[in-house]
Amino acid sequence: MIRSDQHRSPLSRAWPDVGPGMLLPPGRCLPVPPATDRAAWAVPPVDELRSRAAADLGTPWPVPLASGYARYFRDGDRDAYEQVVRARHERVTRAAVLAAVTLGERWLDEVADGVTLWCEQSSWCWPAHDDTYERHGSVVPTVTDPYLDLGAGEVAAELAWIDHLLGAQLDERTPGLRQRIRHEVERRVLGPFERRRDWHWLGLDGRVHNWNPWIHGNVLVAALQLVDEGERRESLIRLVIDGLDRYVAALPADGAIDEGYAYWWNGAGRLLEALDVLAYASGGVLNAEPIRVLRETVAFPHRMHLGGPWYVNFADCPARPRGEQPWHALHREARRAGDEATMAYAAAHRTPGTPVARESDGLGRLLRALTDPGWITATGAGSESWLPLDVWLPSTQVLVARMAAGSPAGLTLAVKGGHNGENHNHNDVGGFVVALGGVPVLVDPGRPTYTAQTFGPRRYELWPMRSTWHNVPWIRGREQAPGPEHGAAGVVTSSGRTYAQMSLDLANAYPAAGSRASVEIRRWRRTARLDRARAEVTVRDQWELAPAGHSPTRLHLIVAGAVRLAAGHAVITALDGAGVLRLSWSPPMPCTTTIQELDDPLLSDVWGDQLTRLEIDVSGLGSIGTLDLTVKEQQP
Repeated sequence: MIRSDQHRSPLSRAWPDVGPGMLLPPGRCLPVPPATDRAAWAVPPVDELRSRAAADLGTPWPVPLASGYARYFRDGDRDAYEQVVRARHERVTRAAVLAAVTLGERWLDEVADGVTLWCEQSSWCWPAHDDTYERHGSVVPTVTDPYLDLGAGEVAAELAWIDHLLGAQLDERTPGLRQRIRHEVERRVLGPFERRRDWHWLGLDGRVHNWNPWIHGNVLVAALQLVDEGERRESLIRLVIDGLDRYVAALPADGAIDEGYAYWWNGAGRLLEALDVLAYASGGVLNAEPIRVLRETVAFPHRMHLGGPWYVNFADCPARPRGEQPWHALHREARRAGDEATMAYAAAHRTPGTPVARESDGLGRLLRALTDPGWITATGAGSESWLPLDVWLPSTQVLVARMAAGSPAGLTLAVKGGHNGENHNHNDVGGFVVALGGVPVLVDPGRPTYTAQTFGPRRYELWPMRSTWHNVPWIRGREQAPGPEHGAAGVVTSSGRTYAQMSLDLANAYPAAGSRASVEIRRWRRTARLDRARAEVTVRDQWELAPAGHSPTRLHLIVAGAVRLAAGHAVITALDGAGVLRLSWSPPMPCTTTIQELDDPLLSDVWGDQLTRLEIDVSGLGSIGTLDLTVKEQQP
């Protein structure tokens, strides 16, 4: 069989077609030993997991309610329902691992209870994704028309991993349960995946995002384990490969993810895990290692690292992500790619005596961590040796520059060009972050808790998404506009031993630019520079506006930490005891401040109780002007 090559198809070109005899059969196709392999499951490090699982026994199971589902359509709240679903996932995961380790009847019964509850739940979809209201006018799941989203894929894969891990024990203890698993996964996931090809996450319109590998990877696990050998199974795997191929084809050569660091784990990271499963299931025939862009994207997480728990966080990415990441998965991919820097970065998060992974990672990821000797024995160095001197990612137009390679000490500058139509976009063309000792001081706020508004037509009414709360100018009363047509122009970068800089024109990011009705914003050239010799960051804004116009123009700077404002400068005490910065501007134009109180935990857990916006009024400099910012560490 020959595939149509309607898009750039790295996998399809590199691999033979999936045919009879290529794939290992169910029970042997997933890269984790089943519980019958007692040598593998007698001694994995699960003491902490065991105590949490024991606390579950005899307590009521988390129950997602219809009223919780309906809340998304009524008042926009999606988080409460998702938290209940997440708690159920974690309880089932704990029980499955303890059942594999002990083969105890109480743990097998706990698994059976959890599996049955999944099978009896009306929908595995998360309400924020379900099209039940659009298609049926319903605010509760339409069970005859299931929607295949991230949530449904996660449950299907979890059930497949349980079937693989504990199939023999469940057949003995709870006969019939595995047949129920197959029925429900077929009805809710595999059948819809095969029949309905208008899912937006397939990428058939040319736009792909992190849903693509996340869902395809979960469908892959379900199809491999829960479908009998034969043409149907092979056909499903071919569809999965075709979908993954669209994501690989869309990855830029530099491996960057426009959604940001936090989304790498459930985007490119999920892709790498799916390709790993395919390589295992095919006995190495479907091997993606030679594809260079995959090796590049392995390095993306550490390239965005500022230091400690802090990261460059353009788009919806938080500056200090919550919880732990599945570091074992990155470590495994770095070993495969031979990427020593990424291996060191991942291994630095592996402390002997602590859990190798957590149930919040999901069952498949946890099982892989528990059976990976290379990860269990990994140890990290004390320094942050993986931090590069400079990073330039042309696909997203992101520059990161620090004072010295291998250390977060001193100043770090991150600058973003790009456009305002990116995945998880914020209107932030020309935005920049300045960190001291790896801790952001001039910051990008990140994202709030997701609601119905987050991805709806009123997204840019949310303050964290608007350019007025990013480090960009507010020009004649205009903020930046969303859409890929609103982007940076004339982007130029240069670097050397003593400096790194990026220059770009921001005018087109604003709605007046290029309009026949108004050419008010003719040019706004920004040059951001890290001067290593002088240990300072400078940002020069040079603009040309139409002579007419009376609305104010201000440069906005978002600050985390305590601010003391004076004429022409501000002194900022950074978070985490990182030190003190002096921010000055010339000419010394007037500056006011606005305090943004933070009551959303996704923001307050990162920045504390508030952020401060400095508003430097440059209206007095006229329609043609220049403002210079200088940021230096202030010594005690």
